[in-house]
Amino acid sequence: MLRISQIAVCLLLLCLEASAQDDLMNLLERESGDSTGTIYAEATFKSARVINGHSVLVRDPGVLEVLISHRFGRISDGINEFFGLDDSNIRIALEFGIMKNLNVGIGRSSFEKQYDGFIKYRFLRQQQGLKNIPVTAVFFTSMAINSTESPPDQDWDFTNRTSYTYQVLFARKFSPNFSLQLSPSLIHKNLVEKPEDDNDIYALGLGGRHKITPRMAINFEYFYAFNLPENQGLHNSFSVGVDIETGGHVFQLHLTNSRAMIEKGFITETTDDFFDGEIHLGFNISRVFNISKKRTTSW
Repeated sequence: MLRISQIAVCLLLLCLEASAQDDLMNLLERESGDSTGTIYAEATFKSARVINGHSVLVRDPGVLEVLISHRFGRISDGINEFFGLDDSNIRIALEFGIMKNLNVGIGRSSFEKQYDGFIKYRFLRQQQGLKNIPVTAVFFTSMAINSTESPPDQDWDFTNRTSYTYQVLFARKFSPNFSLQLSPSLIHKNLVEKPEDDNDIYALGLGGRHKITPRMAINFEYFYAFNLPENQGLHNSFSVGVDIETGGHVFQLHLTNSRAMIEKGFITETTDDFFDGEIHLGFNISRVFNISKKRTTSW
């Protein structure tokens, strides 16, 4: 895991050094502003997900997003499993902008038959003008419910089935083509596998986006969990992928070692090692609908 951390730190330092040579006015896309002359960073990320984890993108009031996600089996399973395509986890979600800077969402995953809901609030926005704010910051919290049958020797109640996620997402658009995000995270599980396991798992995510054409970008994402239970074959989540924007759709195609699609799963329950060839093909398809008569500038 150390080698991944070293690579991530090197990438961050290189990008910071390169960005320092540019004037901030050239780094912010001037598609959004107001009468005070404030210029906002636009399209830090084009999707509400970096890959698995949430990005700082917050939809406008009255905007509904439908998100369909798939994670297939291991590519290394070979032709007998059609390189993992015979085995699929799916998540379907609805996400809605209820007011400026505030989104809510619900979802259902086939992985552990999870139901989840979240709240996402943007409290800082990268801008220049009357105020110079260098980052966009979003508070994210979610609750997940495992609806699988209880083990034969146990009777799970509602409390044992629930887990919670708390994150603060910090992102900066360093240039018109490059953005980075840090995601300090806390996952709380009411029920753990062994008595000695921690109920609280602390993690730090690093994600990035590099635009290579007006409608295509390369993304990466890595979550390092500081206190995963030992001797349970767990690994940190690592993913790389490509975003393709096609009008109202954003199609994300990626390679990942995680099969779960909510934070409780991919941060704390990833059992495959990306660098040992245990890789899964996955994709997210996002479709946005404007169901309000009035709409402000979208991120």
